[in-house]
Amino acid sequence: MRRITLAIVSTMAVLVLLFSYRTSLGDPGPGGATARAASEARVLTSGAPATTTATAGSSAGAGDDPNQITTPDNSSSSSSSSTPDPQEAPGSTPSTATPSTSPATTPTAGTQTVQGAEEMTRYGAVQVDVTMSGGVITDVQAVQYPDRERRDQEINDAAIPELRNQVLSAQSANVAGVSGATYTTQGYLASVQSALDAAGFTP
Repeated sequence: MRRITLAIVSTMAVLVLLFSYRTSLGDPGPGGATARAASEARVLTSGAPATTTATAGSSAGAGDDPNQITTPDNSSSSSSSSTPDPQEAPGSTPSTATPSTSPATTPTAGTQTVQGAEEMTRYGAVQVDVTMSGGVITDVQAVQYPDRERRDQEINDAAIPELRNQVLSAQSANVAGVSGATYTTQGYLASVQSALDAAGFTP
């Protein structure tokens, strides 16, 4: 009889231990869950207070931890948010100022008149003034030429304008000259060339 009683007591003790162990792992009662949640709740600090949530009572489903602690994930919000540049408008892209380039312009030389050398010929002196503007011969004026004799006047009245036109057309003193006015032509072109040389003119 003693053995039977000892067996019954041992069996009851095992049942009580099993029940107590199951109770600690299973759904706790309202009072026990509240006390357990209060003892296990703690504040997790990561720069700001963490939010703790304890699930108790019969609302916890099968397999859910009634003392689950939920903390907000701040890493995703901090990584996704960015501080806009105060010097950059929303939606705009930085622009790089490109210096504007304009073609270089060479200043046009002013108008200048250069007097050529006085060239002596068989019938008298020949001398001209050459006017240049922007690297172009614009005018040639004879300031001296033989005109004492009537024949000299007749020859040079026709030769001087022709020589002028040839120089303006060729933009140099390298021209054919006027037939029948050989001495005037030589003196005239020599005076033109001396004026161009003095001005540094290059055709």
